[in-house]
Amino acid sequence: MSTGKRITVLMGGISSEREVSLSSAAGVVDALRSLGHTVSTLDAGADLAALVTTLTEQKPDVVFNALHGRFGEDGCIQGVLDWIGIPYTHSGVRASATAMDKAAARAVFLSAGLPVAEGRLVPIEDLAAADPMPAPYVVKPVSEGSSVGVSIVRAGSNTRQEILKNWTYGPYALVEAFIPGKEITVGVMGDRALTVTDITPTPGAGHDFYDYEAKYTSGGSSHVLPAAIDEAVSQQACAVAVAAHKALGCSGASRSDFRLDDTGPGPARLILLEVNTQPGMTATSLLPEQAAYCGISYPELCDWLVDQAACRQ
Repeated sequence: MSTGKRITVLMGGISSEREVSLSSAAGVVDALRSLGHTVSTLDAGADLAALVTTLTEQKPDVVFNALHGRFGEDGCIQGVLDWIGIPYTHSGVRASATAMDKAAARAVFLSAGLPVAEGRLVPIEDLAAADPMPAPYVVKPVSEGSSVGVSIVRAGSNTRQEILKNWTYGPYALVEAFIPGKEITVGVMGDRALTVTDITPTPGAGHDFYDYEAKYTSGGSSHVLPAAIDEAVSQQACAVAVAAHKALGCSGASRSDFRLDDTGPGPARLILLEVNTQPGMTATSLLPEQAAYCGISYPELCDWLVDQAACRQ
């Protein structure tokens, strides 16, 4: 256990996941203070000079990065912290930037021989003319987290026009074949997979999949851990999660999300969707839940992340 460190918790930020970050940070601050650390907070606003000035004044031994989404999870703040020489939790610039860019991450996964869905990057305006692949398929922003902007297009629906009308995520989208079945996830700490969680959006709550609301609304989904799936598939998911963590060059903790197609008569098919380099630390978040299942308390998880940051520097 680390003792007596000065820690600044970076929180908030200017991404679409600001509220999630603030919720994550609240728990982290309480946990680290309970362990005897001297904890300051810093809401990472748009004024980069002010952020650097405040960090210089606070002189933390470690920054606990509780930011989510763009500018906090995509390598930007990591580069700033590298520049001013302050150790920080979670992954560095390269891994953060690659994981946040779904097309780049997909290329890494393919190169590492990891199972991904059929898909490609398309100009968003292409959706106006025709389906870019046979329905059902999934349309994803290239660089957003927490399922922000993700839509499923099913045959005969008008979803393409709705996507175009509301799209604010840049000129391209990642389009992938929709994989039926279960949504499962695996947390990784260092080189260790924790366990497999089966995530089911609450029936009748209006969630077509594990979307933003299902993730962060109390009662929006149920988590079953360890997942009630075949042991060989569970071991495969854990192995792929660790392999994806290593292929991206992640540090500290990550979480890999999968679809498990067990709807057909043949063997179940496991598909890696993405790796989250800044897993949520809220009351409903999956990584702390998996750590607790493995006997690691929330404060111990936070302290481990701080220790990993200090060791990396």
